Amino acid sequence: YLADFIMVADGDTVLLDVAEPLAEGLARRLAMYRLRRKVEVLPTDLRVETGEGEAPGGAFADPRDPALGWRRIGTVDGPGPSDAARVERMVPEAGIELVPDESYVLEMGFERLNGVDFRKGCYVGQEIVARMKHKTELRKGLARVALEGAATAGTPIEANGRAIGTVGTVSGNRALATLRFDRIGENMTAGDAAARLDARG
Repeated sequence: YLADFIMVADGDTVLLDVAEPLAEGLARRLAMYRLRRKVEVLPTDLRVETGEGEAPGGAFADPRDPALGWRRIGTVDGPGPSDAARVERMVPEAGIELVPDESYVLEMGFERLNGVDFRKGCYVGQEIVARMKHKTELRKGLARVALEGAATAGTPIEANGRAIGTVGTVSGNRALATLRFDRIGENMTAGDAAARLDARG
């Protein structure tokens, strides 16, 4: 994983809806692949507005999951989908669950979230992604856990004294987490909180 983004066609321009901390690095990476084409990769001062309910003009459904509401690129900034919605639908967030150069897209549920295509031609990282899809069973990945007690993002999760993962986004008594599936046990803790597997991504 390097960056996740949503592509939006706007005439001859393609807008990339990407988390601001990842934008500069993504632009540099894309510029490497112009290959003599007359393509420019430029920053803008556009913002992303989000919401739920009936979508206003120019808005589009969040392609990761319709339950995340709508998005619209313009001049108004928005907070993004609620943590509750992301935890419920197991949608990872850049800078929390998604860590550049550490996370793997299949472990983070990108196939389920329309973020990887196995019918497309070659792309950077394709061999690793295809191998993980067809030749291995994922040993770790995104999950949702139920918590009894308080925990914050970044809290290590342990089972019987062994490290098995990390808490991500917390919403109420549930949280996203990155877990080693082969180490999940009945005595999981996240700091002072008890934890149990609620769902796997």
